[in-house]
Amino acid sequence: MDSWHNSVCPHDCPSACALEVEKLAAGRIGRVRGSKHNPYTDGVICAKVSRYAERAHHPARLTRPLRRTSSKSGNGAAFEPIGWEQALDLVSEKFTAASGRFGAESVWPYYYGGTMGLVQRDGIMRLVSAMGYSGLHKTICVQIAYDGWGAGAGALLGADGREMAHSDLIVLWGCNAAATQINAMTHISKARKRGAKLVVIDPYRNATAKVADLHLAPRPGSDGALACAVMHLLFKNGHADRDYLAEYSDDAGRLERHLQSRGPEWAAAITGIEAARIAEFAEVYGATRKSYIRLGIGFSRSRNGAVNVHAVSCLPVVTGAWQYRGGGALLATSDSFRLDERLIQGPAPAANGARMLDMSLIGPILCNDRTALKGGPPVKAMLIQNTNPMLVAPELAAVKRGFERDDLFVCVHEQFMTETAQMADVILPATMFVEHDDLYRSYGHTFLQVGEKVVDAPGECRSNHEVIAALAARLAGARREDFAGFQLSALQLVDETLERSGYPPRRAFTRGHFTDCAPPFESAHFLDGFHWPDKKFRFAPDWAAIGPYARGMPALPDHWDVIDNPSPEHPLRLVAAPARGYLNSTFTQSPSSVRHQKCPQLQINPAAAKRFGIEDRRPVVVGNRRGSVTVTARYAEKTQADTVVVEGIWPASAFPEGVGINLLIDSTPVAPNGGAAFHDTAVWVKAAE
Repeated sequence: MDSWHNSVCPHDCPSACALEVEKLAAGRIGRVRGSKHNPYTDGVICAKVSRYAERAHHPARLTRPLRRTSSKSGNGAAFEPIGWEQALDLVSEKFTAASGRFGAESVWPYYYGGTMGLVQRDGIMRLVSAMGYSGLHKTICVQIAYDGWGAGAGALLGADGREMAHSDLIVLWGCNAAATQINAMTHISKARKRGAKLVVIDPYRNATAKVADLHLAPRPGSDGALACAVMHLLFKNGHADRDYLAEYSDDAGRLERHLQSRGPEWAAAITGIEAARIAEFAEVYGATRKSYIRLGIGFSRSRNGAVNVHAVSCLPVVTGAWQYRGGGALLATSDSFRLDERLIQGPAPAANGARMLDMSLIGPILCNDRTALKGGPPVKAMLIQNTNPMLVAPELAAVKRGFERDDLFVCVHEQFMTETAQMADVILPATMFVEHDDLYRSYGHTFLQVGEKVVDAPGECRSNHEVIAALAARLAGARREDFAGFQLSALQLVDETLERSGYPPRRAFTRGHFTDCAPPFESAHFLDGFHWPDKKFRFAPDWAAIGPYARGMPALPDHWDVIDNPSPEHPLRLVAAPARGYLNSTFTQSPSSVRHQKCPQLQINPAAAKRFGIEDRRPVVVGNRRGSVTVTARYAEKTQADTVVVEGIWPASAFPEGVGINLLIDSTPVAPNGGAAFHDTAVWVKAAE
């Protein structure tokens, strides 16, 4: 039965790689490789996905429904197997009871990007809409960055990532592409073979920075200052395209006057980068018309993150780089896809009057904070799919206290016994992407892709779509025409969505698998105007129109000093960055990923380490007022003296304290519209006793 099947990587990564999966038997896969037929994937995938058989056939996979038999607050969690019908009946009974006593909004389905497939990820929204449950304000990942980009450009579009092969200068800003989107490095390598230069702007010397021609390491949260100093020099040294600015921007003269006091010396004091190196970068960038900035999400995860992203997005407007193939910038391609998702998602919960609870505030919400609950009823029941909030959410101490409540019923639909599954009352075993059908779009390229089932799932695993449809059948209220998606199979939902959206049938896709939705060059480069009524880029955004937390945001690009600055009590800044072998809390069970990552490590500048009595490769404790965790110190020469880095969302079991690194992260909403400042945390560090 040895054969190869087309598929799509489902994980929360901009690359959404086109895959070819080897089928060895009805329920077994072998090798996984990148498709050479898709010009963005170009035959290249990350090592962790190439070894996906480790994950799909892991002996610890959940394969049967389980019911809790132990206390939530004791040591260890115990469960017993139950049948699917019994499990689904119990979930529907608990949801009905909570709705009856406290109102429908006391039920809060919670999900995110464990799969990026539209059917299997977003079908839960259809249940929310049908039943009037509390909706989810999805802030935990891209909200801050998207707000910052949209404030200027007005749409999530940009120069196609494949254009980097034609660039003369590529700037990876807050984007560790070697770890988080390997395909970007593929296209960058093509440009470098032609002599293009690579600049990496990141607070520490990560895997991508190590191969750069120039690495600038700003202090976390100071990217806006760096961008302003560069623009100051672009205007001063004659690299501003004034004709382009006059046609495509709102008020370049006001911006230039504003930036006169924000030169490289001003920025050096804020960023920790020498003024001469800022000037060096500004000259290289300004003198190169085909300059391409690939913005990452990382540098947005700060209290001033949206301001910083907006400031960086101003750079190609000042130089007019948008006019050239291989020039411009890209944060996300999300608005390239014209998809009618109403059949998958149902009407938006907010349109039905339901409250939208901020997912980054799950700790305060489950601890019954009235403000976080928006004055509504407490959350009494949850269905959790595609995420592991007991590990990936901020303020983990509050998250844990909330999940330990005896009056909170939790159903977790999962592939492994995650930290969140251990807090569940009912656990349902979930399929993986090779075991179900789905439709995928990307936020890093423009290919719409279909991934069909390759192998049978182990044991009694069921897909997200199957679970949502089964619950809807029990809960009623979901049979109206608006919710016809409950009665369709996943593949039927894919076909109907494509037809409603005006796309050809999936069998007409290239190799029955993908189609390119790239907008014309003029649209991707905003040469037909930015997405505002006057068609002009906004150097002066209307932040108040974007979200409720906009008070105090600067009118023009600037350094907004609202970050968690070092203090005598907390002298260092912590960046909780992604790891190459993990993806959020996924792949932490894969043996090869665990071997590669070894253990949680605190990267620290040797001079800072000596100041605090910390030895290389020895245990250290890092903490703040929220708590502390123990990790292993590792000297990192190129890291800023007041910055420390812990790569990876490690399992709680990897720490002696039994809790993850996000214990230290604050959950206060970031301006203007919420989000968590994962890379903006002041801490102390000391040698472990």
